Amino acid sequence: MRREIDAPSQGGAPRGCAPVAAPARARLVVIGNGMAGMRTVEELLKLAPDLYDISVFGAEPYGNYNRILLSPVLAGEKTVDDIILNTRDWYDENGIRLHAGDPVVAIDRRRRIVRSQSGVEVGYDRLLIATGSKPFLIPVPGHDLPGVIAFRDIQDVETLLDAARNHRHAVVIGGGLLGLEAANGLMRQGMSVTVVHVMDSLMERQLDRSASALLQQALERKGLRFLLKANTAEIVGPDRVSAVRFDDGTEIPADLVVMTPACARTSTSRNRRGCIASVRLSSTIRCRLTIRASTRSANACSTAWRPSVSSRRSGTRRACAARISPAPVIAVTCSARPRRS
Repeated sequence: MRREIDAPSQGGAPRGCAPVAAPARARLVVIGNGMAGMRTVEELLKLAPDLYDISVFGAEPYGNYNRILLSPVLAGEKTVDDIILNTRDWYDENGIRLHAGDPVVAIDRRRRIVRSQSGVEVGYDRLLIATGSKPFLIPVPGHDLPGVIAFRDIQDVETLLDAARNHRHAVVIGGGLLGLEAANGLMRQGMSVTVVHVMDSLMERQLDRSASALLQQALERKGLRFLLKANTAEIVGPDRVSAVRFDDGTEIPADLVVMTPACARTSTSRNRRGCIASVRLSSTIRCRLTIRASTRSANACSTAWRPSVSSRRSGTRRACAARISPAPVIAVTCSARPRRS
């Protein structure tokens, strides 16, 4: 285990001697290298570029990227490089230490130190937790078989593309926006795709029945198949997924199952009322970042992406104001249940 940043010195120069160096900057550690966290850092750099010594930890081995554009990457319309928002050069140019692919596994709040998976320990004066959410897999028998996957990050897209090159039949569980985007991308990659939805119409929280029927007809003309009012009971397969079985006993073949049924559950907060974050970053600047999820999402997994985008565009800029704040630890989170309006 190695320490990267020691606690800043609290002492001044000896009496009668002129100081020889500027005071150490406060240390800001950001856990989560996603859109919301990096937008906060971008705004902070505009407001007070010399206020913090910043370290960022991210679970994925990339710079910050636009998660919403994963669907065009899956469809072959964009590359991973096209969706990168902050390159590694950006972190270097702004003096930010990026620990990509090295998630934080422990926080010692008494000593104000975080420890990463690789054993790196970094001290902090302010800690921003912006880990986002985890994809939700329906806990039916067989959900942990190889070939069953969510659709949330670059690794998921690479897994889906590899499956499309080597397999034929894909089943997408969830008939909301994210599910339809995943289905379209896999179809564009040459797979035979069936969308399974528990409701009797697609995107039922966004479209009325007539509009949903028109959408379904248009997608069927492109080659997608749909099973509505279908409740998944089991993912079948000895060593890898081979079929999806429903509660009426029927089955359809599946070499790949993509689950997009509901909003990802938060990994950092028990708050279930929506996506709300209050960000307090220093003793002199308070940034309040409010993030809310849409309640009209048919497949709430798609809205799990929206909050970070709204935060990048306007959240922090509108709300940053000078005010004393004592809180050393703050969080940017997305809950599992969108707030009802």
